[in-house]
Amino acid sequence: MHADTTIGPTKDQAAKYPDLTGKTYLVTGASSGIGAATALALGRAGANVVLGARRLDACEALAAQIRTQGGQALALPVDVTLEAAVREAVDTAVNRFGRLDGAFNNAGMLGAAKPFHELTTEDMESVWRTNVLAVFWCMKYEIAALLANGGGAIVNNASIAALVAFPHLASYNASKHGVLGLTRTAALEYFRQGIRINAVCPGPIETAMAESAFGGADALRAGTANTPPGRAGRPVEVAASVLFLLSNAASYISGQGIVVDGGFTVQ
Repeated sequence: MHADTTIGPTKDQAAKYPDLTGKTYLVTGASSGIGAATALALGRAGANVVLGARRLDACEALAAQIRTQGGQALALPVDVTLEAAVREAVDTAVNRFGRLDGAFNNAGMLGAAKPFHELTTEDMESVWRTNVLAVFWCMKYEIAALLANGGGAIVNNASIAALVAFPHLASYNASKHGVLGLTRTAALEYFRQGIRINAVCPGPIETAMAESAFGGADALRAGTANTPPGRAGRPVEVAASVLFLLSNAASYISGQGIVVDGGFTVQ
């Protein structure tokens, strides 16, 4: 028998998050999905939250929500495919709140779904710039800010596509393997300087990107019906793992890709 589809929190339930009062975190791709859920969770945990995305209106609405709940938040227009924009976002976070304690590098794209031999160089370059180069730039400037602050933690969004492959998504698969490679390399370099760097590897989650990958909301539900929990994951469930990795509760964890997929990859 498959697990009851009601297993897990409802969409409006929040996990009991660690206390991050007074700490400052940057979230990219914060306008929707996992990024938005994580930004809201950070606000509930007492953190100062800097929300970055190209959709400034959505970030502003989330920042307002965080402030109504008693938190501090700043929305920024950030195009992570531009190195200067990434650098400016990190600098603004530090200037506004006086420090940076960590980040969730979540922005990404799915890219073209095509047979391998039909992919173009442009298809590959577009995904690589958004999913790998952007994460590199984020980490580069975030690490510099964390070193100045005496340490901190970074979490990258890698996806289970960093561990297994999906047909017709070569550019996405390759890019997410790249994110995990960046995560592990930087973790080795900076642990002794007080910086932990990990990744989350979400499986099918109720987001617009997952629906696109599966071919729609109905296809996502059908495609996850036979997984151990019998459903797709929810953004808040990934957010809980991100906050754990950012907190001191994960003080001995670095260089890892934490799989958050309800057992999707162990079947």
